[in-house]
Amino acid sequence: MDATMAHNLKKGSILTLGGGILWGLSGTCGQYLMQQKELRAEWLIPIRLLLAGILLLFVCALKKKGKIFDVFKSPRDVMEVIIFGVFGMSMCQYTYFTAIHFSNAGTATVLEYIGPVLVMLYISLRTGKAPEKVELFAVVLAVIGTVLLATHGNIKSLAISHKALFWGLISAVTLAIYTVQPGRLLKKFGSMLVTGWGMLIGGIFVCILFKPWTFHVSVDGKVIGGMAFIILAGTIIAFVSYLEGVKWVGPKKGSLFAAIEPVAATVFSVLLLKVSFGVMDLLGFACIISTIFLLTARKTS
Repeated sequence: MDATMAHNLKKGSILTLGGGILWGLSGTCGQYLMQQKELRAEWLIPIRLLLAGILLLFVCALKKKGKIFDVFKSPRDVMEVIIFGVFGMSMCQYTYFTAIHFSNAGTATVLEYIGPVLVMLYISLRTGKAPEKVELFAVVLAVIGTVLLATHGNIKSLAISHKALFWGLISAVTLAIYTVQPGRLLKKFGSMLVTGWGMLIGGIFVCILFKPWTFHVSVDGKVIGGMAFIILAGTIIAFVSYLEGVKWVGPKKGSLFAAIEPVAATVFSVLLLKVSFGVMDLLGFACIISTIFLLTARKTS
């Protein structure tokens, strides 16, 4: 490996890991806003998606020079981007932040990362091919991890609230939809443009659904700073950094580096919000996060 390749690999690794860390910190920031500043997910998510979507499309407009509306030239593309915005983007964000509200950023992010296992099961059903041994092992680990998180080993009682478990598992389902549904659009238009429109359309949908303007929100400097971080650093910068990094390190390493997100969310929850996790929590985290490595290695082998 020559010096240029080594430099690009290092740069890509830093950018990809940086994006994942910012995503994790964004979840912790959302936990702070909801649990300590008493913001509702029904207010936070519409504002985040609308502003982030507008900013991301602005970046796309600068890069694509006016071609950001190409996604609306075909009725099929229009329908698919609307479905992605409503059922993929907005519901993935809403269920994830609601899970954070009822638990914490670390637990919610780890539960959401059951999504790749669901994707694997869906593909197996769609193709009619039985999961291979390593894939079945990933399913077993995901189940064990979820049980450990939910019960701490005592199956007669829940260690987290019913609502936290419900919304965490639903966020895994919506993450699977978010991952699978826009595949054709991503190949045709690129991830940045599809994500930008998904955010904007999803933001409009949840605005209509939740009517955030009807909520009383006490806005102070910390709320403004927290929202600015979630929108700018936790969405725009994180997404652009991750995509740029993947260009240099490739999708296999990029997917592995993305596993830093639940780890970062857990660490930041402990350091910044003084959330405590027990041995069973950490074992559950390890089981679920390990499924990402197993499935990524299998997919790219």
